[in-house]
Amino acid sequence: MSKFRDFFVRNKKKLLIGAGVFLSLLIISFVAFLLNRERILQFAVAKVIKKVESKYPADLQIGKAEFKDFNTVLVTNIALLPQNQPKLLQIDTVEATVSFRSLFLGRMVFKQFDVANGMVTAFKQDSTDNFSFLFKKKGKGEPADTTAKSSNYGTLLNKLIETAFENVPDGVNFRNMGVLFKNEGRTISMNLPTLLVEDGGIDARMTITTDSVTNTMYVKGLIDPAKYLLSAKFYGDSQSGSIEVPYIEQKFGATMRFDTLSLSITDKVYKNNQLTIRGESSAYGLVLNHPKIADENVTVQNGALKYVITLGDHYYALEPESEVRINKAIFYPQLTYETKPSRKIGIKVDSPEIPANDLFSSLPPGLFDTFQGIKATGTFKYKMNFFVDMAQVDSLKFDSDLDAKNFQITDFGPNDLRKLNTEFVHTVYEKGKPVRSFAVGPSNPNFTPFNQIPRYLKYAILTAEDPRFFTHKGFHEGAFRHSLITNIKEGSFVRGGSTVSMQLVKNAFLTRKKTITRKVEESLIVWIIENLRLTPKERMYEVYLNIIEWGPNVYGVKEAANFYFSKSPSQLNLEESLFLASIVPKPKQYRTYFDVYGGLRAYPRYFFKLITGNMLKRGLISSSEHASVSPYVNLNGRAGSFIIAKPDTTQIMDTLQLAPIDLLDF
Repeated sequence: MSKFRDFFVRNKKKLLIGAGVFLSLLIISFVAFLLNRERILQFAVAKVIKKVESKYPADLQIGKAEFKDFNTVLVTNIALLPQNQPKLLQIDTVEATVSFRSLFLGRMVFKQFDVANGMVTAFKQDSTDNFSFLFKKKGKGEPADTTAKSSNYGTLLNKLIETAFENVPDGVNFRNMGVLFKNEGRTISMNLPTLLVEDGGIDARMTITTDSVTNTMYVKGLIDPAKYLLSAKFYGDSQSGSIEVPYIEQKFGATMRFDTLSLSITDKVYKNNQLTIRGESSAYGLVLNHPKIADENVTVQNGALKYVITLGDHYYALEPESEVRINKAIFYPQLTYETKPSRKIGIKVDSPEIPANDLFSSLPPGLFDTFQGIKATGTFKYKMNFFVDMAQVDSLKFDSDLDAKNFQITDFGPNDLRKLNTEFVHTVYEKGKPVRSFAVGPSNPNFTPFNQIPRYLKYAILTAEDPRFFTHKGFHEGAFRHSLITNIKEGSFVRGGSTVSMQLVKNAFLTRKKTITRKVEESLIVWIIENLRLTPKERMYEVYLNIIEWGPNVYGVKEAANFYFSKSPSQLNLEESLFLASIVPKPKQYRTYFDVYGGLRAYPRYFFKLITGNMLKRGLISSSEHASVSPYVNLNGRAGSFIIAKPDTTQIMDTLQLAPIDLLDF
């Protein structure tokens, strides 16, 4: 210590001079830094203005830019004015914190933003258009080239995600911001009182009005640019209630609302020109309404999707690690879609073992009403595989399997699936509306017991509609696959894939209104009835023949025999049975079957030949019966009066267009 004191005394004058020089240099450097930062700021402002105005036909105006304190920049009165159009953007103030390191390096990098009192007003109506220039090049005024698009949307999306995350500042505070968008009669306005991003946390409140829909919602979330992590939760308050999703009613004729919606990206990997994104989404209190989905509101209390999506060159996939949860039921979907060299579509669905009660309780009300209130024991496991190469449609693959263990129903709830075993009242629906009801059983004089229905009619219908009805358990995958192939080739729905069991369930348990999920509900009912043997096959076929439609307000075999031939069912001959079987797919079109002379046209004659040939091969008719079949029927009943004798001016119908599912022999 004494040595240090002696050294200081001996060198005191030199040390004081050195300290003074250092302090002077520091002061000079600080003054130079203060002067230089202003120059850097003004240079940065001028550079931004020049860049914007050289790229777009618009003027960028900045009222004033200055340092508010040591490292805080205040920019006021910012406006973007398209040439000869209304103002697009106006912001009163922007405060930004500048990185010290960037200033010493001679450039300016902002770490935090505080933006207050701003408005974006975008119009496109008649001659007014103040935002489309953003998508065009300045100079020639021609739109940017959109023809040379990359086929690899994974590459494009990866660039977009990386650009977005790399430019996220450390902190953002938007206060009192607004957006007004008007485009060809459509108006969207948003009021953003506050949006705060701080330490990775997101907190916002906004009110959005789209046409007549107004939502006030809160947003909370997290963002981590280094990990490409983004999550957000959207929800309403106690006063605003559910959030209604706008635009889809006008676009799709649907309505959708939710209590809480969560979305997230948890990871992304770009490798070998493919982008893989992982994330999750969930919804609570989701309500959806669309006539093609269901007749009423569909409610999902708790639904979630864990997704792994891959996008590449002409390739898109929902990977096997994805998971869908609907309340308590879990499924693992896998989708693949390739566009070159040919379109290929693959769909796989798998599930773990799901307790039966969990499955039934998870089916959304409004979507599967038949199963509401049902109780059961045991478990279900489902697997489905579909693949088609559009260049080789005939090689289409389809298989579906629902496996159950120890499955038994303990309570059928309000819809008893055993009702076919006893007399019940059947209601006929037309376009989703009930038009007629009648008893199916002995109390109805038009009811025809199974043993009074002629074998010709029984065999003709089964041969045409479902040859394996008495041996399968409700489904015929080969026939369904063939119908898929036909429909894809024709580009429209021209052939069904329904067995007699499925047609019976559709008529007896469901409305005839076509919805996306009706087929799923129909299939599950068939599976339960067939696998639990709730109703004997003979009784199922008896009910089927007594309720199916056979013409205008003609239901059941007895009404059909009387309407067409003034006979009882037991009196029908082979030709008359073949005719009735031929019109089952489209009974109201029976009048198109006859020519000007009252003879059968090409399709029914083809049908007679094909079906009797198959009946002969199966031993259902003798060789002499087959040889004696005449392509002629005499409509002695009321139906004959509706046949109008006139030349055939209609287009010749493809023989497969009206063909039932099993017209061909599988």
